[in-house]
Amino acid sequence: MRIENSFEVQAPPERAWDLLMDVPRIIPCMPGAELTETVDESTWKAKVSVKLGPISLAFDSEVRRVEADEAARKAKIAASAREVRGRGSAEATIESTLAPTDQGTRVEIVTNLTLVGAVAQYGRGIVPDVATQLVRQFASCLERQLASDPEEPEPEAHGANAQPVKPVSGLSLGFRALVGRLGRLFRQSPRT
Repeated sequence: MRIENSFEVQAPPERAWDLLMDVPRIIPCMPGAELTETVDESTWKAKVSVKLGPISLAFDSEVRRVEADEAARKAKIAASAREVRGRGSAEATIESTLAPTDQGTRVEIVTNLTLVGAVAQYGRGIVPDVATQLVRQFASCLERQLASDPEEPEPEAHGANAQPVKPVSGLSLGFRALVGRLGRLFRQSPRT
């Protein structure tokens, strides 16, 4: 399935590009994600936790940067994830394009996602709306990082003061997606 999202950040394209290229710094911006290993300069491993009511899913993921065109400000990342208890897998390619705006930078994200196994059944029908909610949270995190002082050191991810990663709640995201879908439905209905 193809999912398209976009958002704007209040930072020049150069700063937004530098942050986008710092994958270890942006993985924790994805709700429920935690960086577990840096394999090399273009490959990382992460754990992603999702809770759908009573069902908890944990994915071991590998993230690879397969393309980075700084002149065009386009990047492509490939991610593969396997549910640790064998309930399915996911494959995704995420293409990001940055463009200057009057207020900062517009980030366009195109995700091609394939879900296999039980995880495909859990997410059927709501994945695009949930993905939109995830991108909003991701964008908010990026905005906070871009607003912080770039000279300020980043907190240690696995230090003594590190905060545990909360699993992303599929129910709360699903509820927000449903509210958004209902709002669009009411805005589109003809008025009499």
